[in-house]
Amino acid sequence: MTKKSKNELLQKKIFLDKKTSWHDLNQKEVFKFAEGYKNFMKESKTERLCVENILKVLKKAGFKDISQAKEAKTGDKLYKSVRGKAVFAAIVGKNKEQWQLIGSHVDSPRLDLKPHPVYEDSGFGLMKTHYYGGVKKYHWVNTPLALHGVAFTKAGKQIKISIGDKENEPKFIIPDLLPHLAKNQMERKANKIVEGEELNILVGHLPVKDEKIKEQVKFTVLKYLNEKYGLIEEDFAIAELELVPASNPMDIGFDSALIAAYGQDDKVCVYTSLMALLETKTPNNTAIGMFVDKEEIGSMGDTGAASFVLQNFAYDYVSTCGLKLDVSRLFENSNAVSADVTAGMNPNYKDVHDPSNASYLGKGVSVEKYGGGGGKYSTHDAHAEYMQYIRGLLDKNKISWQTGELGKIDLGGGGTIAMFLSRYGMNCLDAGPSILGMHSPCEVTSKADVYSAYLFYKAFFKN
Repeated sequence: MTKKSKNELLQKKIFLDKKTSWHDLNQKEVFKFAEGYKNFMKESKTERLCVENILKVLKKAGFKDISQAKEAKTGDKLYKSVRGKAVFAAIVGKNKEQWQLIGSHVDSPRLDLKPHPVYEDSGFGLMKTHYYGGVKKYHWVNTPLALHGVAFTKAGKQIKISIGDKENEPKFIIPDLLPHLAKNQMERKANKIVEGEELNILVGHLPVKDEKIKEQVKFTVLKYLNEKYGLIEEDFAIAELELVPASNPMDIGFDSALIAAYGQDDKVCVYTSLMALLETKTPNNTAIGMFVDKEEIGSMGDTGAASFVLQNFAYDYVSTCGLKLDVSRLFENSNAVSADVTAGMNPNYKDVHDPSNASYLGKGVSVEKYGGGGGKYSTHDAHAEYMQYIRGLLDKNKISWQTGELGKIDLGGGGTIAMFLSRYGMNCLDAGPSILGMHSPCEVTSKADVYSAYLFYKAFFKN
């Protein structure tokens, strides 16, 4: 065996080795964890469904509604649900005056129904949509879709709608233009290949046999909805109805090492941080799981991170724990992770990445100092002291990790909830799995990165 030179030994010490995380992980544990994740994803396609499932998990684990708690001591488990679209969960630590907070978002890009969606054209019943979040609109044509959401009858009865996810249920679809007639369409720019006003869903085709009814297919559609759910056309104006891909999570590749699913941005971080929280036993600092809505449209709204929902929960927490501490001081004492995905190196489009500053699927959880766009706009830039603290946690717990940027500087970028957490004065950075096909109807993650994210979140809560 050839003896290594002095420089070779030094190189091993000072160079960064970007190796795969698969070699350091127990593959059996990784694959088992992935099965639980896929089952959660299957039932959590919308923000409402995701929150419902989070609450089920929390209640089963013994978490109590903070509004019903008169006091809280070390080890107590508390939660707060906000309008069925955001959840805060806490395990009270030995040190009640400092939080270890992990925040993720429960919403994903989708198609929402317009206020007056139902119409008839060319022998079809259709519904008009308005896309939610940043999407490539052409992804959504010829894709089987399911309808989920909440509506109210004129009498005020809440109606939950879920059609299309089960195998024996009908689906919905947006028919694209056939290539034989698409000459003009193919000359459009990519963001115009399918226009927003062309995202109209096929929902019916059977006309009522009555010559006195002018819109016979629309009549049949509305008649079905009235008989099945008690709805009338006016009820759509106040409803929240969303169309999401009807496909279920699936393994990808001969080795089944990848997961393809809709909504992994950001429910992969929702699930991994939720599981990490459940396994946290009497933490040093209070462990907080924050699951919020509206991130894909800027985090605005009363269930988004840009609102005061976190501050409201902090007041509840301080009161319940009987702390003589200002909420502002609690925030400044605390550490936070914005748990969100980042772009992984795509082998088909390598030119959009800086290879030495890109995250790669299979190389562990990606810890990012900042996100945003060119010039670091719309982001939070973590301090070196906090980055060192996080590196220490990762190294101490032997967790595979990497860091990078979301593509080349002037090609785009993206924001997370980090800037909304850090404005309270708490330490914060972004950390989550890297992903392929982000914001598409079928995103891809590595099971190794999903598991590495879970291990990091667990170590962070434990502190």
